[in-house]
Amino acid sequence: MSEPQPIQRRRGWWLTSLLGVALILAIAVVVFWGDLVSTALDPKVPFQTYDPPPAPDYANAASWYLRPGSANGLDADVFFIAPTTYDGGRNWNARLNARKASRQFERVMAPNYVGPFVGVGRVFAPRYRQASLYSLTTLREDAREARQFAYSDVRDAFRHYIQHDNGGRPFLIVGVEQGGTLGLRLLAEEVARDPMLQGRLVAAYLVDTVAPADSPPIPPCVERRQAGCLAAWARVYEGDFDAAQRLLDRALVWNARGELVNLAPRPALCFNPILGAVSDQPAPARLHLGAANATGLEWGARPAFTARHVSARCEGGILKVSRPRSSAFKRSGNWADRRKAPGFNLFYADIEADAKHRLAAWRAR
Repeated sequence: MSEPQPIQRRRGWWLTSLLGVALILAIAVVVFWGDLVSTALDPKVPFQTYDPPPAPDYANAASWYLRPGSANGLDADVFFIAPTTYDGGRNWNARLNARKASRQFERVMAPNYVGPFVGVGRVFAPRYRQASLYSLTTLREDAREARQFAYSDVRDAFRHYIQHDNGGRPFLIVGVEQGGTLGLRLLAEEVARDPMLQGRLVAAYLVDTVAPADSPPIPPCVERRQAGCLAAWARVYEGDFDAAQRLLDRALVWNARGELVNLAPRPALCFNPILGAVSDQPAPARLHLGAANATGLEWGARPAFTARHVSARCEGGILKVSRPRSSAFKRSGNWADRRKAPGFNLFYADIEADAKHRLAAWRAR
């Protein structure tokens, strides 16, 4: 015997309502997923009352990702400041031995961002209590303090390197993303104030880093035959106007008291890696020496290059890059991975060649 029609209609209505609610919830999760993940990564503890992980001892080899013991036939050094590899969660600042963060450095960051410099000099890369990815997604005062706190480790590592490892050799400073911001302060407070160090500096490469154009700590690189200069850039893809404006609106730089403050309305510095200069001239793809996706390669292995793949031009202090055609140069991974330095380097070969030019210029000088 079939059910009465009013009961069938009520069941149909309930089923339709449940499906509608499920659809709305699914759409909400998709739309607000980033906010949900970001909230989950919030330590939810004021930085002022936060108990950070133990400090590194840079006399201990375990406090370094990379610390070579010999010259290896190279007469220059590279001091490399790693980008963010720690997502966040319970801590504002990462433990030195955080496993996932360490694996990401070894598998992704080192092959793509240290790789261009292994033929230029010995690489010294300190572990440091890096500010979490979460701290880079918000302008809260807590997050700024976590990033300022990370600088003390980088400063101590650099001083230890200069006192115990450098031996008067020429050196480069390389920083990526968060590491680039920390490198900017290192240049201002350690290098620019010491004429002997400034004289030994070959160049500073600050990748995916906003630097002030009106008061850089050292002269910007305006030609390839120049040494002792600053090459800093932050990139977006051409046509992504909102991303460029967001980048400038959220950009933080150091003030004289060592605090992170908004760059705006000051201008940003833009170095074009294809041209090897701070310049508003467009760089066509025919000049591009090569992008590389070196993720997962063994340390020291040379990646395959994809040359003439992207063009780039500086506009309004931002490097605007044509979208790469190859799927090898598209961001991948989860929400957090897509907000870190990407697992490829669009200017790998260009940076490699530029660093060698500047080392030759330093020797000639």
